[in-house]
Amino acid sequence: MSDDMGQVRQRIDDLVKSSEVLLFMKGNANFPMCGFSGRAIQILKACGVDLGSLKTVNVLDDEEIRQGIKAYSNWPTIPQLYVRGEFVGGSDIMMEMYEKGELQQVLAHPAG
Repeated sequence: MSDDMGQVRQRIDDLVKSSEVLLFMKGNANFPMCGFSGRAIQILKACGVDLGSLKTVNVLDDEEIRQGIKAYSNWPTIPQLYVRGEFVGGSDIMMEMYEKGELQQVLAHPAG
């Protein structure tokens, strides 16, 4: 792994570990730039997440993060949701978990 990749990984790691709920997405919570990111925001809103407290990272603003997050999570697509430092999944997984009531529990209760 090159130094550059290491630095990108560290930046991502710092973001993930410093945020309660973090969504890597295209655009931001107010202006999603793709349908999947928009759906992820709608699911989080439906779960009662306050968009003011939601941390989002617009991968379109940072090509290193856009590519690095895929390696970081070993997940090929954006958006990607992290809750308390744990990778949850993309919009399809978020939707499945929401429909089962699982995502609401993950967001509401710290693991432990």
